[in-house]
Formats: sequence, C-alpha cells, structure tokens
Amino acid sequence: MSIHGAVHNCRRGVRRLRVAVLATGTLALLAACLPETNTTAVWQPASSAAGKPAPAATPQPAALTPQQQAGQRIIYSYPGLTPPESLLRHIRNGEAAGVIFFGENISSTSQIASVVQQLRQAQQQSPVRAPLLLMTDQEGGQVRRLPGEPAQSAKQVGQSANPPAQASQTGTAAGRNLSGVGMNVNLAPVLDVFYTPGNFIDQYQRSYSNDAGTVSTLGRNFITAQQQAGVAATAKHFPGLGSAARGENTDTRPVTVNVGLSTLRNKDEVPYSSAIAGGVKLIMLSWAVYPALDSARPAGLSPTVVGSELRNRLGYRGVTVTDALEAGALNAYGAPRQRAVLSAQAGMDLIMCSARDVGQGEDATTGLVNALAAGQLDRAAFQASVDRVTALRNTLH
Repeated sequence: MSIHGAVHNCRRGVRRLRVAVLATGTLALLAACLPETNTTAVWQPASSAAGKPAPAATPQPAALTPQQQAGQRIIYSYPGLTPPESLLRHIRNGEAAGVIFFGENISSTSQIASVVQQLRQAQQQSPVRAPLLLMTDQEGGQVRRLPGEPAQSAKQVGQSANPPAQASQTGTAAGRNLSGVGMNVNLAPVLDVFYTPGNFIDQYQRSYSNDAGTVSTLGRNFITAQQQAGVAATAKHFPGLGSAARGENTDTRPVTVNVGLSTLRNKDEVPYSSAIAGGVKLIMLSWAVYPALDSARPAGLSPTVVGSELRNRLGYRGVTVTDALEAGALNAYGAPRQRAVLSAQAGMDLIMCSARDVGQGEDATTGLVNALAAGQLDRAAFQASVDRVTALRNTLH
C-alpha cells in the first residue's frame, strides 16, 4: 500500500504504542503501506493458482451462498484494538477472506497475538474451513506495523555489505515476526525500481535499488526466505511505481506514470518476472494509470494490465490483491461497491477494504453479490478467483 495512509496512521498511533513498545525494549517504527502500444490478448482465468483444481475446503466454494462466495474475496479492516462483533460475525458466517492490521490495531505483540487467536476461533465456526488471511505491511525500516524485525529498510539492505544474504535474512526475520503473532501474509516486498533519488518510493527507503537486476535478486531472496518461514509474500506495486515523483501518491490523488512500454517492461516489470519464477504467492497492483498499457483506467481496474500483461505476458497464476480500495486515486469510481465490482471485472482476486471500517467491506461484498446476480460479473471467472484464494489459504496456517 502507499505510504501516506501509513504515515498518518503512525502519527496517530505512535503515542499510544510508545509505552507498550518501549516496555519490551524495542523501538517500533509503524507505518502503512504506503507506453507505446496496448496489448490486446484476452486472459482466460485458470481454475486455481497452479491451473489445477483448488485443494478441498469444507464445503467447496461452489456450495456457498452468494454472500459467502463474495466474502471469499474481501479483506476486512477495523478501528482500534478490539475487533468489533460485526467483523467476528462475518468471519463466523464464512463471509470474509481475511483481515489486514494497522498500527492502531496493535499495542504489543502479545495483544495482537490474542486478537489473532480470537479471529482464528471465529473462523473455526465458519462453514469455510480454510485459514483466514491475516496480514499487515512489514516491509522493514520505516514501514512496519509490528514491533521488531525487519529493522532494515529495503534501501539499507541494498546498500549493505552483502545485499543478497541480507535480503534473505530480512525475509526470514519478517516471516518469523509475523508467524510469531499468528499472521500468515506480509504485504511485502516492494519491487519498485526507483528512478531518481528522493522520489516517491525512495524517500521512504522502500526500494532496494535503481537497478532492475538488483531489485530482482534481492526481492526474490526476501520472498523465498519469508515463504520458507511460513508467511506468504506479496510483491508490489505492479507494474511499478519506481518512476513516480515525490508527492505522486495514489492514496491521495490520481497518478499517471508516463513511462514507455519498452522501459516499463525492461525495467519496472523485470523484478516481477523473477518473483513469479520464485513462486511469490500474491501480487498487489498499483492504482496509478499507465498509458503505455491502458490510458483509461488505473492498473488494478484494468483488464489489460491484470489479464493481458500480468496473467498472459508474465504468466502469473497466483492471487492478485488490490491496493487500498479507499485510495484517492479512485475518487472518480464511486463508492466501495462500485470500485469492488470494477476490480473484479478487471481480474483482481482479493479486494482490500482497509479504511478501518467494517462497513466498507460490507458495501464491497454487497456490490459483488449484486453484480454477480445481474450478470455484470462472469460466474466462471468469479469462481476461478475464489478457487485461487482458497488454494492460497489452504497452503497457510
């Protein structure tokens, strides 16, 4: 996710967290994530992340009610330190794929571990037996929600004495930190290749390097190490935000990335090819507009970017996830329900409802249910997305 919302969240939450964090002797830096010709191939969704039937769930997704089926694509969020009963009810009813945690949800590792256990207990009462996706942004450096590792930012890793080994170490550390409190998905690493020092991605040290090969190697090492620790990795923000100037923040306003198709593919997208070959489990798409691919819609709302470029050209068969659905870049695209439908039509699997408002997830779910009933969403494609998400969840704990 983009940095603006996280920095705001950090400023609100750091005073409350300081006492709990310093009591453990650990300083936590808490923040949030923050073309020449069009491709025209049409992507046909696979039945699962590997093109094979998804692992069995009880019951199979096809047996779920429309509300439950739509819920398999929704990531919820909530305000404060205590999950509201409305969220617990949706989880017990099998109407949620997962939950994202922010700094305001965390006062200590023991507190959030207790919350995670409460959410898992609610899921055990659900007709959907697959584990919840329990996620946060733990990139390292300034962008961390949990106290502790990884302490180094991506840029610091890239400038270390042995960057490949350090990238693996930080991936392992991130995985152990998240799994230690019961989380199973990290919205990291950032694979953006920064273009100029101090620009949008580089100013918060979120990029490994301005060299695509270096980002590819370090990102893949982080992904491999973290996933070996049992936590799914998320490569972001496809097809790349590394050229965005300082202040070009999709959290707050529309952003257009004017990079030619050749440069986009031979620089920005290169680390994603490496990540895909390395088995990355999720890819988050950017909310910027890329005229080289689609001049009309942001990447995460574009069938061309999601289907033709990421699925067809790069061959990705894993789970796609949106950036924050409430982002200012989407102001022209209606309420959460309209944005959720457009995301699903584009081929996005998971919808990130991260406004710390359970009602946002409910509205997105309603939009998917209504669009499916009205024939605005293809049923086979919808089922394929549910299958991919279910397959991912069944690989996690």
